[in-house]
Amino acid sequence: MACGYTLLMIVGKLTPRRILILLTGSIGDVIRALPLLGRIRRAWPDAYIAWAVEPKSAPVLRGHRWLDKLIIYDRTRAPWAFIPFLMAIRSERFDLVLDLQRHLKSGIISIVAGASERLGFAEANSKEFNYLFATRHIAIQPTLRLKLLQYQAFGDALDLPAAPVEFGLELQPSEYEHARKLIAGVPRPIVGIILGSSWPSRIYFPESIAAVIRELAIPSDRRPGLFAVLLGSHDEAPLAAAVIKHLDQVPALDLTGRTSLRDLIAIFQECAVAFGPDSGPMHLAAAMGCPVVSVWGATAPERSAPWGFAELAIKAEIPCHPCYLRTCPIERECMRRITPEAVVAMVRRALDTHAQGRVSEIASI
Repeated sequence: MACGYTLLMIVGKLTPRRILILLTGSIGDVIRALPLLGRIRRAWPDAYIAWAVEPKSAPVLRGHRWLDKLIIYDRTRAPWAFIPFLMAIRSERFDLVLDLQRHLKSGIISIVAGASERLGFAEANSKEFNYLFATRHIAIQPTLRLKLLQYQAFGDALDLPAAPVEFGLELQPSEYEHARKLIAGVPRPIVGIILGSSWPSRIYFPESIAAVIRELAIPSDRRPGLFAVLLGSHDEAPLAAAVIKHLDQVPALDLTGRTSLRDLIAIFQECAVAFGPDSGPMHLAAAMGCPVVSVWGATAPERSAPWGFAELAIKAEIPCHPCYLRTCPIERECMRRITPEAVVAMVRRALDTHAQGRVSEIASI
């Protein structure tokens, strides 16, 4: 196999047979790399493509039609899980590795894979000397370029044909059925309320979330009221309880701790609009075509806005934005400056500009 790969390189045509995508980290990053996966699959339909990923993000990739295999690294069992993980990588005999993670650990993994071609970020964009492990680098990326487009630069470096930005997320009929049972009987239209984020500094305040829900629930001559469905993990249960406390008897469905990532794929297809902070579910909603109103404080929408809905991002006007601090030393003043009135206005703008397409799309599911 190595000889065949070398011959193909000599004639100037890179046609790898076995490809590894290294992106083990956050849910949002994995979602934003899916269009690159689709571009690779279109260019090389017969290639074997594997993805190294951690358990928290694996559900996004499980059963994906563009992917042949998941190789799971359970970081919670480190260091004992790392050597078996490396052995599994080595045994696959990859000839091309795409290191989208850009850290020391991913550089080590790419070397262990034994691939003769290892494509990574340039020195200016990598961390922990990661660039030293690559045989080739993509073009230097602007710091505030959307991550999805930074990942697309790997396709450019490989001279892959341009392809539509698609995420290819699908469920089995039984998965759709399970998710839709969770929202059975819920009045339409639905606004999905994304509560949590992996960084405390990104989270919006419960009284502000409740104020948005209360205002959106009021029907008008132009549009019906929206019914709120609260979405989050078990960790967001206290936040959900605080939101409900401030709702003043406005009804809402609390699904915190009751949904998986797979459930959210179906639920977001049933939402007319979603609202929340920078998070993995925010990117998942956008990937499913659900208009997302996003609120930004510690991080920058210029780099991480949900694909297709950057114009619906609301950021704080404060000198320290974006700080990229996980914990805010001034009690999330940036998020406090984003008023519920501004969020409501943006949700209504999202409905006015995107609702018609969503109605026809949902009706066809």
